[in-house]
Order: sequence, then structure tokens, then C-alpha cells
Amino acid sequence: MPLSKKKYERLKVLLIEAREESGLTQVELGEKLGRPQSFISKIERGLRRVDLLEFLEMAKAIGFDPVDFISKLKQRE
Repeated sequence: MPLSKKKYERLKVLLIEAREESGLTQVELGEKLGRPQSFISKIERGLRRVDLLEFLEMAKAIGFDPVDFISKLKQRE
């Protein structure tokens, strides 16, 4: 597995953990973002990558600080 895939896998895991810790389902998060559940599912399964603006929208919808999130991501390297 290339390094970039490993890093993205960690990002996906942290996004899933953050969503679950917030108590949101994929459907509920999708509704907050104005997107279908399948959009969230594709991100969480690694079928779709998240760009920076989408990441910031997800952070707001889930309720996490993006800076803290990135610090957690770096700690898992």
C-alpha cells in the first residue's frame, strides 16, 4: 500500500470516529451537508476523497476543530 493510501486510511478512520462520537449517522451528516448518505459512505469506504473545503464543512457539521483533528492525524503517523 503506497504511503499516501496509508495516510488517507488514517484520515478516513478519524473521520468515522469523529462522526460516531458526535452521535451522527451517515444519513444525518449527509443531511447537514446537503448531500445524500451515499456521499458520506463513499468517503468512509475510500471510494471518494475529501477536498479541503469539504473537510472544513464536515468539521463544522460534526462539531470538531479541524486543527485539533489534523494534530490527531499527525500523531497517528
